[in-house]
Amino acid sequence: MLHDDIQAISAELSALHISGAEAAEQFRQTYLSKKGQITRLFERFREVAPEQRKEIGQLLNTLKQQAEGIWKEAKEKAEEEGGASSGFDASMPGYPSTVGNRHPLSLVANEIREVFARLGFTVAEGPEIEDDWHNFGALNFPEDHPARDMQDTFFVRSEKGLALRTHTSSVQIRMMEKGQPPFRMIMPGRVYRNEAISARAHCFFHQVEALYVDKNVSFADLKQTLLHFAQELFGADTKIRLRPSYFPFTEPSAEMDISCTVCGGKGCGICKYSGWVEILGCGMVHPNVLKNCNIDPEEYSGFALGMGIERIAILKYQVKDLRLFSQNDVRFLKQFSLEK
Repeated sequence: MLHDDIQAISAELSALHISGAEAAEQFRQTYLSKKGQITRLFERFREVAPEQRKEIGQLLNTLKQQAEGIWKEAKEKAEEEGGASSGFDASMPGYPSTVGNRHPLSLVANEIREVFARLGFTVAEGPEIEDDWHNFGALNFPEDHPARDMQDTFFVRSEKGLALRTHTSSVQIRMMEKGQPPFRMIMPGRVYRNEAISARAHCFFHQVEALYVDKNVSFADLKQTLLHFAQELFGADTKIRLRPSYFPFTEPSAEMDISCTVCGGKGCGICKYSGWVEILGCGMVHPNVLKNCNIDPEEYSGFALGMGIERIAILKYQVKDLRLFSQNDVRFLKQFSLEK
């Protein structure tokens, strides 16, 4: 009879003494599993007469709760006693956690920011999709300048002159349009040019440009800023030289070289045995650029300079392939210290 079987199993449970995780699991299999004794009692409940179902149902539920309570208590006790039986050894050393690295371009960009911050330069940012005016026109680019061609520029909507910016000089224009001098700021960011990807070139890269506009700013101020920057970034023994060049937005313009950081200026494969390595372009802000931003060139003057962060990183870390910076190869990235 079902009533007697319930009473018998209840008495059996009360007499049990369970010790250890294995005994607790064996108890669960015997009484509470799908084929356990209590489950089979519930299956027989359908045979009970209607007038007895209330009483038998209460007895079954009480029995099940009794069994579950015993199993839960035995399981918790086994886990507390733990050790090897629980699969956890508190005396074992922990698993080391893997800490990531800052990207080498981030390390270099932060260094450049810090150098200019000590000179009083603030950081300015702008959109990566630019119109023709901010990317070319206001910067004194002639209408037939090659940089406007599809070969050099990624146009988003050519009919509206929208394109991926080819330099962060566009941020200079936006900042000068919004206010009046003095301006002393740097513009870091990603830029895009339609070039074939190789070990020495990419269709996107990162720039930092600097702009200083105020009264009586001279080329001597530019030269001293460049010397200080080079020595802060590459070492106190670093020398610089300026070579005449041409940019639409500066006049006069120059390219700046530093003494080779590998050979110290003696000549090696990195500097092509010249002792010098080019790192940036610079010059005095063209009067037309100031006029385009409603700044009087008779009252104000300024200098601008720009460099590729990848170029600086290549010199600092002796990286031979530009593509490594954008491939996210962990073997490459974890060579660079997180502390820098």
